[in-house]
Amino acid sequence: MNCYVYRTDARYEKDSTVVSKTKDFDLPVKRARNGEYKLMSSDIVYTCFTSDFFVPEADGWRSEAWQIINERRDLHFLIITKRIDRFHVSLPEDWDGGYDNVTLCCTVENRDRADFRLPIFLKEPIKNRSIICEPLLEKIDLSPYLNPSISQVVVGGESGNSARICDYDWVLDIRRQCMESGVPFHFKQTGARFKKDGKLYKIERKYQSSQARKSHIDFTPADRVTAIETGREP
Repeated sequence: MNCYVYRTDARYEKDSTVVSKTKDFDLPVKRARNGEYKLMSSDIVYTCFTSDFFVPEADGWRSEAWQIINERRDLHFLIITKRIDRFHVSLPEDWDGGYDNVTLCCTVENRDRADFRLPIFLKEPIKNRSIICEPLLEKIDLSPYLNPSISQVVVGGESGNSARICDYDWVLDIRRQCMESGVPFHFKQTGARFKKDGKLYKIERKYQSSQARKSHIDFTPADRVTAIETGREP
């Protein structure tokens, strides 16, 4: 039970094994007294942040969720899943090549899951897609799956009292792969147990993101162009 979902729900005494609609399920289409939507057009909707949009228990109401997403084309919906193999369950008939206002993020934590999920992920009709290696639990070769359709790769360690080690060498290796493929890379957080240069660091949750930022290893293709022009690698 290392997943952040269980830890987050536990703080609010919620049972993570129960999947149901929340009171804010239809918030994107709720209107204020003046008739305007409560959520502004500039908002990003983090969909099922403490669950998974494609969990089987949600099959009964996922179509309704897609209808809401379709109605609010002016909002951007971010969906993170480790169940990409269930992508087609309840998929809207007008999905075609995907909705412009949906970014689908496929999570992979090790080699086995990368080699299972990413071939499926790349074949699906999705307009905006990212890969999330969080928690990163071992060295992963993403190079076969990095192409222009991937908008970003996000990497992070595992948090919580039972967190498994995240090795900085694994992070740098994925960064190298992204640079060679011209895919943006973001180091999101170190995790609670972070190994660097053979030394293990225990990092409090409040510092995990800031420590990742201090490494200054995020990469965009423009960075590589600048590096080539100045005769150095970033």
